[in-house]
Amino acid sequence: MKIFPSIQIKQLDAYTIQNEPILSIDLMERAAVALTGAIIKYYSKETPVIVFAGPGNNGGDALAVSRLLAEQGYKVKAYLFNTGDHISEDCEINKERLLQNSDVEFTEITSAFEPPVLSEDCLVIDGLFGSGLKKALSGGFAAVVKYINSSPSKVVSIDLPSGLMCEDNTYNIKNHIIRAERTLSLQLPKLSFFFAENEDYLGEWELLDINLSQEGIENNFTSWHLTEESDIKKLIKPRKRFAHKGNYGHALLIAGSYGMAGASVLAAKACLKTGVGLLTVHTPLKNNDILQTAVPEAMAQHDMHENYFTTPVYPDSYTSIAIGPGLGQSEETAAALMEQIKLCQEPIVLDADALNIIAEHRQILPSIPRGSILTPHPKELDRLVGKCESSFARMIKARDLATNCKIYIVLKGAYTIVVTPEGNCFFNPTGNPGMATAGSGDVLTGVLLSLLSQGYTSEEACKLGVYLHGLAGDIAKEKLGERGLTSGDIADNIPFAWLKLTQNTDK
Repeated sequence: MKIFPSIQIKQLDAYTIQNEPILSIDLMERAAVALTGAIIKYYSKETPVIVFAGPGNNGGDALAVSRLLAEQGYKVKAYLFNTGDHISEDCEINKERLLQNSDVEFTEITSAFEPPVLSEDCLVIDGLFGSGLKKALSGGFAAVVKYINSSPSKVVSIDLPSGLMCEDNTYNIKNHIIRAERTLSLQLPKLSFFFAENEDYLGEWELLDINLSQEGIENNFTSWHLTEESDIKKLIKPRKRFAHKGNYGHALLIAGSYGMAGASVLAAKACLKTGVGLLTVHTPLKNNDILQTAVPEAMAQHDMHENYFTTPVYPDSYTSIAIGPGLGQSEETAAALMEQIKLCQEPIVLDADALNIIAEHRQILPSIPRGSILTPHPKELDRLVGKCESSFARMIKARDLATNCKIYIVLKGAYTIVVTPEGNCFFNPTGNPGMATAGSGDVLTGVLLSLLSQGYTSEEACKLGVYLHGLAGDIAKEKLGERGLTSGDIADNIPFAWLKLTQNTDK
């Protein structure tokens, strides 16, 4: 699913109007019908509704919803803010339609505003500003936002919480943004939905199909996408009946230091459960008994040092290599890592302490093989690229790193972002808060390593890997709940995630 910036959303509306063809007011009515249906689904007719409409088309949507809710038997008060003595053409039409409906208590604000009482049982519909906003709210509108936020009322925002910008909110004013319980987005998600600092404004968000032109969507380019299950199913390679372990690669996992054997165990389990043919784990001697007991399917290869990684491995015998989980950051390990990277010619997976070492020795970045996969969480990325002021800024810096070094960045989070060397960003929808637990990233490293070994391209491995990893976490959540979920549970449910994705597709 494509994620368009605000300017392209406006162009898509215009394309639909011209090519369906449909009048803009009729497209607004279509949106209002969808919005009203969603509101009715969540809030009963006994809920008093207070609508705040701005002067633009978002306000027009809100006025149309006011009329439709009243027709369904809701008690509605609507406030139209026209302090500049200018409203959009379609907003004006919906104002006139509303005035013909005596069941709606309508007030147009042109100067002073006497705010209504917003009680706990009220529903506020926020239609002040939508996706076209380009700067932080100020003055009277900021005051209205603060008033709504200070109330105990439930708030539903149309398309986007007023005050929140469609993409970059780095320098927005937090107190001047509506805090919605629910956001009803028209047709497509907005980029700002996928950033952690915006969660408290959006509440739960959902998409409402208003039949914008599919041709217009398909013909417009964007570098932002939300991955869907159908996209993932297309990537999965079928397994042949006469296949053997040699067909699915020999992976090398360089992981673990004394006291951090668990990281190598988790990554190894995940690698095997994702379907690799053979797995060798290069780890210090002191981890041998733990590894061999916990993951008997993996072969152990001992480093010359008994406590941590110091000995680079020649890559010729392996299909793919991952380095980092539980590795430690000793000077000898750092030297060995840099030598290991220089030995590798094919894409590798770099995670955890490998990333922290690279952040301290940035001169090694150009030596990382093209197509390699780096899997930082936000703080690890900040160490690599410098402190970021917001999630949007972090995404931009991740994209710069990916394009400059011709590598893939898997920026972990609630919507993990796969950033490609071409600068495309794919947001992953699977996963849940229960996965915010130690070792979850180690499991992801094992998944990615396994997919690379099985012959998936780096981009395929990233998209499929993060989706599979999140889906395994979702299945674990259904069994165990969020609070008691561990990274081992994620690894254990990878086969069930595969099963769900491949039902009726495997031969």
